[in-house]
Amino acid sequence: MSMRVREPVSGWLVFAGTILGIAGIMRIFDAIWAFRYDHQIQDGLNGAVLGTNLNTYGWVYLIVGIILIAASFAVLAQSQLARWFGIVAAAIAGISAMWWMPFYPVWSLTYVLLAGLVIYALAAYGGRTAEV
Repeated sequence: MSMRVREPVSGWLVFAGTILGIAGIMRIFDAIWAFRYDHQIQDGLNGAVLGTNLNTYGWVYLIVGIILIAASFAVLAQSQLARWFGIVAAAIAGISAMWWMPFYPVWSLTYVLLAGLVIYALAAYGGRTAEV
């Protein structure tokens, strides 16, 4: 009877899983803010990708947040399917950050940079190693 020992988790995978989880929590906070905000928005969201209704952004961010948190848990569980799910989730996070680029460029670029690092981590270090 042979037991397989699980390989130690790469630091990049821990980074990717952690960033996905934190980004998911932040997106859920963004959703809560969007649902509850009742003051004037900068420029009335003129030219915003999803229109001027903050409820639309709230629902989108809630869904994105849930996807990111699920991807975080999956990546930390270390399956190959989770690797690809994490890559797609990070891409969604980066794309959803671009929607606010005209209004919050520094934060949007920070989200995009972190999404790129997560994609790199999962693409470069998320694969199975060759067994000897």
